[in-house]
Amino acid sequence: MIKGVNRQVIEITETQSAYYERALLVVKPEYAQAERDLLEKEARRVLRGMGAPSSIKRRSRVLYWSVRLGAAAAVGAGVAAAVLLL
Repeated sequence: MIKGVNRQVIEITETQSAYYERALLVVKPEYAQAERDLLEKEARRVLRGMGAPSSIKRRSRVLYWSVRLGAAAAVGAGVAAAVLLL
């Protein structure tokens, strides 16, 4: 709940991100008088730095480690089979 608070908000509708449709950024009171162009430029810079949501990163990381461990197990099985056949 917000009571009697007046805040300046920057809304970015073209985020150029596959994950985010729009962004709302609240400007600190001491920077509320800054030029709008400067604030929008900084907002876009912050949005460029944002990556995929953490759940997508986590799924990618699980897939990466699953493939990596599977490959290591296959190599280990191959080495063991080679040693046993000699």
